[in-house]
Amino acid sequence: MPADFLYPASGLTLLPEFIRKVFPMVEQELSSWQRYAEENGMRELADQALASLHSKKFHCQGGSIYSLYKGVPTREFVRLIVALQTISDYLDNLCDRAGFTDEGAFRQLHLAITDALDPATPLNQYYINYPFKDDGGYLTKLVNTCRDEILKLPAYHLVKTELLRQAVLYSELQTYKHLDLAIREKKMLDWINCHLPKYQGIRPWEFAAATGSTLGMFMLCAAAYNPKLTQNQADQISCAYFPWINGLHILLDYFIDGDEDRLSGDLNFVAYYPSHQETLDRLTYFSKEARRRIALLPEPAFGLTVVNGLLAMYLSDPKTDAPAERAIRDSLLDSAGLYPRFMYRLCRLLRKKSIL
Repeated sequence: MPADFLYPASGLTLLPEFIRKVFPMVEQELSSWQRYAEENGMRELADQALASLHSKKFHCQGGSIYSLYKGVPTREFVRLIVALQTISDYLDNLCDRAGFTDEGAFRQLHLAITDALDPATPLNQYYINYPFKDDGGYLTKLVNTCRDEILKLPAYHLVKTELLRQAVLYSELQTYKHLDLAIREKKMLDWINCHLPKYQGIRPWEFAAATGSTLGMFMLCAAAYNPKLTQNQADQISCAYFPWINGLHILLDYFIDGDEDRLSGDLNFVAYYPSHQETLDRLTYFSKEARRRIALLPEPAFGLTVVNGLLAMYLSDPKTDAPAERAIRDSLLDSAGLYPRFMYRLCRLLRKKSIL
């Protein structure tokens, strides 16, 4: 059996392989996309492509943990993860940094996400409503790279509907969250309230947070490498990730960015909690619910490593060293157990060495 198809028995073996084997693959893929962006397209779009590759590299690093899922050919899956996450990060920059807030333009740009995950559909013209249009084929090349890898998934038909549903929700969030401040919140609440009745126990901005994660998409693609995947297993994965693991991911992301977003006036879902205690209670709730759902999944040890890794990666950020954030951080780690704290210390070390 090829080495790429061996699955580490626990996080203790998964993490060293992740750092030693997967991180260099991620660097190679990012370097390839960087060269393409440097050599092609108009400067305005190339600059945004390069900025997203540089400042959001850790998104690709973190997402590539799924390349070590059982049965997944690691290098091929890293290629898919990096391409799909790079589309996400690049479009985020295009919507956030161009001084431009047109809903139709943002919606059209994000058709790249669903196109990337549905090889059967014709490609759209992503820049048709955007002020800059010539990216030298960068976005289309990213989309086609994803489509090439999607075609290799033997059980894709079992995950396609849910995968595209999450991709559409992600695209809708990105469209609304970048609108002008005067209309953004109402537009988002109208959209959220159409979906919220299906999800008991979560609040409007927690639903929005869950739509903002790509982890559920990555996991569904990884699961689809298994030709023996059943519809029931695919459904269990969907229910664990959306809204729980996805929600935990993005709530942690917004938690560490609270002060920055407050100063810049950027939207922050955690800021809707009325107190630090409420923030801690809800993050703890999502963490515990994610763990409960993971126990029902194929390869639960892998899922637990993902959730522990989310806590460790985000809570190891120096932005959690401020007194209020530190208190929440320490309480979350205490409630999660010894192993997440070990991973947290490892992530602190990786940050000091500029590996993470």
